[in-house]
Amino acid sequence: MRIPLIAALVSGACISAFSATAAFAQEADASDNVYERDHLTIGVGALYGPSYEGSDDETFSPIPVVQGRYKGIEVNPRTRGLAFNLIPSTRGSKIDFSAGPVFGVSFNRNRRIKDDVVRAAGKLDAAIEVGGTAGVTVNRLLNPYDSLTVSADVKWDVNGAYGGMVWQPQVTYMTPVSKAMVVAVNARAHHADGDYARYYYSVTPEQSAASGLPVYEAKSGWDTVGLGALVGYDLSGDLRDGGFALFGALNYSAMLKDGKNTPYTSLRGSSDQWTVGAGIAYTF
Repeated sequence: MRIPLIAALVSGACISAFSATAAFAQEADASDNVYERDHLTIGVGALYGPSYEGSDDETFSPIPVVQGRYKGIEVNPRTRGLAFNLIPSTRGSKIDFSAGPVFGVSFNRNRRIKDDVVRAAGKLDAAIEVGGTAGVTVNRLLNPYDSLTVSADVKWDVNGAYGGMVWQPQVTYMTPVSKAMVVAVNARAHHADGDYARYYYSVTPEQSAASGLPVYEAKSGWDTVGLGALVGYDLSGDLRDGGFALFGALNYSAMLKDGKNTPYTSLRGSSDQWTVGAGIAYTF
């Protein structure tokens, strides 16, 4: 049983929609469950959260959602991106594996910078990230329909922004609480290499002169850890039949080490990062 859209949502709290994938698959024929065959989920929502990583200014952001499966290949959302699972799942299996490419775009400190001092330091280029994802899901842990997924994404910037590598391990637990409602919780961490840390957390002499912030040199390391939760509700009252569904999500991230100590966070922002989101999705 896979809940890739939920896992992606709670892991970033920046993608938003949910897919109640096979929540009650064991008690229904495959023909009665939209998630047991080729399907597509599309949706839209809004997020309210920090304007950049480490900011204490919040902004609203629209969030499109795309998730689905076609001939065994799954397309799952990521924060401003997509991931593909090329390993078909087996109906009723105890353990599922996933692996495939992942793509994303990062607009960190590229737009919607509310802080005048941080904006004076200069906008950064958008990063285009390409990499891979892999994970393992254990089904039916505490009840016939729940799952625990351990996974990791590894991505490289190919647009010449930070020009380095990041990776994010995460653990997601999902369980339906009724035929209409599903909940998921997620824990994760984010590791930045030296290129990423220098680009986003260092303050160069030029940036210092423009903004008044002190010069700062950042290094590689774990820069964030986080927890997230999501609740999804199917408007028809049955998760299996697709159609319209509502979702709400809450996410907390703590900036660590240079992510916390950089002047962009310590002097102009906050190491405590909260994001809330809500929206609607349609599955067919």
